[in-house]
Amino acid sequence: MDQIADMITRIKNAGDVNKESLVFPYSKIKFDISNVLQKEGYLKSVAKKGKKITKFIEVELNYGVDGAPKVTGVQRVSKLSKRIYQKSKNLQSVKYGTGLLILTTPKGIMTNKEAKKEKVGGEVLFKIW
Repeated sequence: MDQIADMITRIKNAGDVNKESLVFPYSKIKFDISNVLQKEGYLKSVAKKGKKITKFIEVELNYGVDGAPKVTGVQRVSKLSKRIYQKSKNLQSVKYGTGLLILTTPKGIMTNKEAKKEKVGGEVLFKIW
């Protein structure tokens, strides 16, 4: 089962039905992705809850002034069966610059804009807009 695809789909679906917050099982990569999405304004807050085995991540969704969710679409790029890697010079914008490409690089999880600035490539996880 693809845990990252499950996480981003849960975030999009919760936004579609105007939920305030949602919870999903904890893993370090999902927590790092959530922090990047919070920094970029897609999520309002991210918190790690629970102890030892029963850890989970609670995220609060961010909505625009008109009440529309910030996350309107997601697309998983690199899957378990086929990994997609890109160099920093080949990174392109998503939805004419209104979306983001989330990558895992040797310097950690970052967006396409940060990766271009740092001149580092990596595995393309997903697109979000």
